[in-house]
Amino acid sequence: MNLSNLQPAEGSTHNQNKRLGRGEGSGKGGTSARGHKGAKSRSGYSKKIGFEGGQMPLQRRVPKFGFKNINRKEYEGVNLDTLQALVDNGIVTDNTVDMTVYVANRLATKNEIVKILGRGELKAKLKVTAHKFTATAKAAIEAAGGEAVTL
Repeated sequence: MNLSNLQPAEGSTHNQNKRLGRGEGSGKGGTSARGHKGAKSRSGYSKKIGFEGGQMPLQRRVPKFGFKNINRKEYEGVNLDTLQALVDNGIVTDNTVDMTVYVANRLATKNEIVKILGRGELKAKLKVTAHKFTATAKAAIEAAGGEAVTL
C-alpha cells in the first residue's frame, strides 16, 4: 500500500454525485445544472402542491358538494346489551348507571355526551342516567322496571 492507491473502506462512502456550483472546472458550475432563467432556476423555488403547470388543477376542476355542520353533536353510543353485561359481570352493584360507570369502564370519556341505544335486551332493573335515550331504549329500561334519567 502507498499514497497512490489509498481509498476509503468498502461501503463507507455513499455520495458519488458531482457537487453543484463549485466553479467551472467542476463541470457543474455556471447555472449549476439548473438551466437558464425560469422559476426552477431561482433560489427558494418550491412547487405548489397540486400545481399542474398553469393548467386548472384537479382539486379545482372537480365539483364540490356537501357540507360539515359545525354545530353537530357527536354522541357516544352505549347499547342495552352492554349495560346488561356490566350487571352480569358484577360491575354495577347498586343498580345505578351514570357517567362515573361509563368513564370507569371506558364506554365514554368524561367530556363525551352519552346516548343509550336499544340493541339487545335489558333484564336488570336499573336507574340509567345519560344525556339522550332512543325511544326503544327508554321503553326497554322502563319495561324492566328501571328508570331513564336525562342529564
